[in-house]
Amino acid sequence: MTTPRDRLPLLQTPDQLETRLQEIPAEPGVYFMRDRDDAILYIGKSKKLRSRVRSYFRNSQPHTERIAMMVRQICDIEIIITDTETEALALEANLIKQHQPHFNVLLKDDKKYPYLCITWSEEYPRIFITRKRRPNRKADRYYGPYTDTRLLRSTLGLVKRIFPLRQRRKPLFKDRPCLNYDIGRCPGVCQQKISPEDYHQIVQKIAMIFQGRTQELIETLTQQMEKAAEELRFETAALIRDRLAGLQTLGAAQKVSLPDDRISRDAIAVSQGDRHACIQLFQVRAGQLVGRLGFIASTGEPGAVLQHVLEEHYRSVDPVEIPSEILVQHDLPEGELLANWLTEQRGRKVSLVAPQRQLKAELVAMVARNADRELDRLQRQDERNIRDLSDLMDILDLPDLPHRIECYDISHVQGSDAVASQVVFLDGVPAKQHYRRYKIKNPDVRSGRSDDFASLAEVLGRRFRSHAQAVRAGTFAPESAEDFPDLVVIDGGKGQLSSVVAVLRDYDLLEYVNVVSLAKQREEIFRPGESEPTIADPDRPGVQLVRRTRDEAHRFAVSFHRQQRTERMRRSRLDEIPGLGFQRQKELLAHFRSLDYIMQATPEQLTEVPGIGANLAQQIYDYFHT
Repeated sequence: MTTPRDRLPLLQTPDQLETRLQEIPAEPGVYFMRDRDDAILYIGKSKKLRSRVRSYFRNSQPHTERIAMMVRQICDIEIIITDTETEALALEANLIKQHQPHFNVLLKDDKKYPYLCITWSEEYPRIFITRKRRPNRKADRYYGPYTDTRLLRSTLGLVKRIFPLRQRRKPLFKDRPCLNYDIGRCPGVCQQKISPEDYHQIVQKIAMIFQGRTQELIETLTQQMEKAAEELRFETAALIRDRLAGLQTLGAAQKVSLPDDRISRDAIAVSQGDRHACIQLFQVRAGQLVGRLGFIASTGEPGAVLQHVLEEHYRSVDPVEIPSEILVQHDLPEGELLANWLTEQRGRKVSLVAPQRQLKAELVAMVARNADRELDRLQRQDERNIRDLSDLMDILDLPDLPHRIECYDISHVQGSDAVASQVVFLDGVPAKQHYRRYKIKNPDVRSGRSDDFASLAEVLGRRFRSHAQAVRAGTFAPESAEDFPDLVVIDGGKGQLSSVVAVLRDYDLLEYVNVVSLAKQREEIFRPGESEPTIADPDRPGVQLVRRTRDEAHRFAVSFHRQQRTERMRRSRLDEIPGLGFQRQKELLAHFRSLDYIMQATPEQLTEVPGIGANLAQQIYDYFHT
C-alpha cells in the first residue's frame, strides 16, 4: 500500500502526470495542488481547469522562482467543478481563507509595511501594530499594510487617547488596576470592570476608523450624544462630545481632501521593474484620503498583477470595507468577474473603472507616481544588496549569489545561562521571521565551565538534523529545501569552525553547505581546510555584509542571554526559602506570573497555589516581609 510519504512528485512520473491532466475537464472550477504529505500547497481557479493546470508543467512556460519551487513539490491534483467563473472565484476565496496555503501568498511578506491588528480571538481584544500576520488565528483582523508607519503610529496613539482601551498585554497588578484605569485610559480590563460585550462595542467603533468609516462613526456618535442629552444623561453626552472632538482632530491631522466627495472609492496603480512590482492602493472615503496601502509582488502583465492584488486584498477585508467604485490603472483580464464577485460580497453594486480623463484619471496618476517612487527606492536597495552579495560570492568563490545566509553565535557569562542565536538574511536583508534561539542543553556547559566549540556543535547538529535524515534516506534535494542555507557564518575563529565542520561531515552535509567563520579580533574570514584566513579588504561590501550578519547574531544572542539570566536571578531568590522546591517554584511563577507579584501576595493568596499549604505560605510571606 502506498502511503503519502512514498509518493513521488508528478514531475518525476511523466506518465502519471499526463494521465492526471487528461482526467481534468475543460470546465470552470477550483484546483488544489498537494505535496507528498497531502498538505495543500496552492489553491487556484480557472474558467478552463485543464489548460490552466497543464500550464504549470509546460517547459516553455516561464515561472517565477516561487511557482517553480511549488511545481517541483506537487504530488497530486484535486479539482472542484463549478457552474460559473464567479462561483469559482467565490469558492477559491473561501477555501484560501480556510486552508491558508503557503504558495497562495502572492504579495511578498518582506516586513516592509506594517499592519494594524485587532485580536478578536481574545476575550478583551488588543490593538497593536505588527509586521507579521498570524494566519493560525483566523478571528483576528488585520488592516493594511500601511506605507506610512509614522502616520499609523500617531493615529493609533490618538485613538488610544480618545477611547478607553486595554493598554497592556498582561496585568501590572494581580488584585487592582493600574494608573491607566485611574486616569481614564483603560476601562479596567485586568479586573474585568467592564464586560467583554461592552468592550467589544468600543473596539468595533475603533475598527470603523481603520475601515475608512470615520465619518459614519462621527454621525453615529452625534446621534448618541443628542439622545443622551435629551434623556438628561449629561455625563454620557459630555464623554461622547469629547470623543467627537478627538475624531475631528484626527480627521484634520490625518487626511488629504480630494475634489470629489460624492462617492467612496479605491484607486490602484502598479510600477514594475525587472524583479519586483510595487503596487499602491489609495482609499478615498467621502472625498478624503484615509489610507495608503502598499504591496510588493512578482512582475507580470500589469492588468493581471492588479487583478491578483485586488483579489487577495478584498479577500481579507470585511464586506463593509469594499467601496462602491474601484479605479484601476490598467484594464483587468477578468474585471467583470471580479466586479460581480465584489458586488456579491458587498451586497451592493461595485464598479471597476479604468479612467482616462479628468479627476479620476488624475487620482490614478497620483497613485502611480507613488508606486514609481516606491519602486525606485526598492530598486536602489536591491542594487546595493546585489552588489554586496556579488562581492561576497567573489571573496568566497561561491557558485551563485547566496540567497539565504545564516549566522550563529553563542552567548554566556563564564558558562552560565549559555544560549545560541540563529539569524537569517534573505538576499542581504534581515528576515526576522526566520530567527531562532537555542538553549544550550550540554550538561558539560555550566557555570564556571564554558565550551563554545561544543555549544556550536550542539546547535548546528540540532539545526541540520532533519536534513541529515533526508540525506540518509536518499530524499535530500537542497534546491527544493526552502530553509536550506546557501552560506553559514560562524562567529568565531578556526576552532569554532572546526567543530561545526565536524558535525556537518558526520551528517554527510559538508559538500552541500558553504560554511565560514568570522574572527572578532581582526575581522578575518576562515574557510574549512585552510589554515590561513581569506585575504580581503575589510571595507569591501562583501566583508561588510558578513560583519552585519555577525553583529546581528551577536545582538540577538546577547538579548536572549540577558533574558535567561534575569529569569534565573529571580528564581534564585525563591531557592533560599526552605521547603520550596523546584516544582513549587514553578507553580508559584505560573500562578503569579512574576516574583514581584509573589512578594506582594498575602498568605491567603499564596495558599491558592497547588502544593502551597498554610505553613509554607506563611514562610514565603515572612521571607519577603521580615
